[in-house]
Amino acid sequence: MKKSTKIKTWAFFMRLGNRCGCHQREDRSFFIGEWQFPVCSRCTGILTGQAIGIILYIFSVRIPFYIDFIFLAIMFLDWFIQYKKIKESTNIRRFITGNLAGIAQVSIIIKIILFIIGVF
Repeated sequence: MKKSTKIKTWAFFMRLGNRCGCHQREDRSFFIGEWQFPVCSRCTGILTGQAIGIILYIFSVRIPFYIDFIFLAIMFLDWFIQYKKIKESTNIRRFITGNLAGIAQVSIIIKIILFIIGVF
């Protein structure tokens, strides 16, 4: 693949990541070689966690609501501690807490869908 094609492909995904609402800060993003991920490490974790959440549901793994809440709270605490300048988060910690939140998001959305289906 020619370098110009690689740049165009990378630019396309960077625009897509930006449109999804990610800040895409270099210092908070992973890299493969010289190529920055199109979303930050936390958003990468959330997307990965959502995929994991779907796989867990397919394999009949059900997460209780209180665990969903704990997973979301863990990501919020990581963000809040950084926001208050108590301690800077790391990309690995952002990725891990994003994974937990992504799993919780899928779990909660499935619970809502099943509740709505059950009502009607």
